[in-house]
Amino acid sequence: MSYIALKHLHVSFAALSGVLFLVRGIWMLSSSPRLQQRWVKIVPHVVDTLLLASAIGLATWSSQYPGQAPWLTAKVAALVAYIVLGMMALKQGRTRQVRTAAFAGALVCFAYIVSVAVTKNPLMVF
Repeated sequence: MSYIALKHLHVSFAALSGVLFLVRGIWMLSSSPRLQQRWVKIVPHVVDTLLLASAIGLATWSSQYPGQAPWLTAKVAALVAYIVLGMMALKQGRTRQVRTAAFAGALVCFAYIVSVAVTKNPLMVF
């Protein structure tokens, strides 16, 4: 597999991961029973695992690592925030207001991650 093919795979997994999170968040906001479907509990984890694996592959292939490349460090920091906020939005938030705020924050983090990935600039905001 070439670097370009791996990058396209990574971008595809990122888009799919974002869409799945958005859909699950909308279902959470509408109290949809769809959130309890088996595939909804499995597929996002598979996609996110493949997204992470492709990210590690890209970092290794390009020899750019968090701590070394500021833009990549910013992406990883925002990813941690996205994961924490996503967990609060979909599972851990005690009230609807907390879940809604966490969902909005996670979407902002996701948009930031994408903007940094596209520009390779950690100061670039959307």
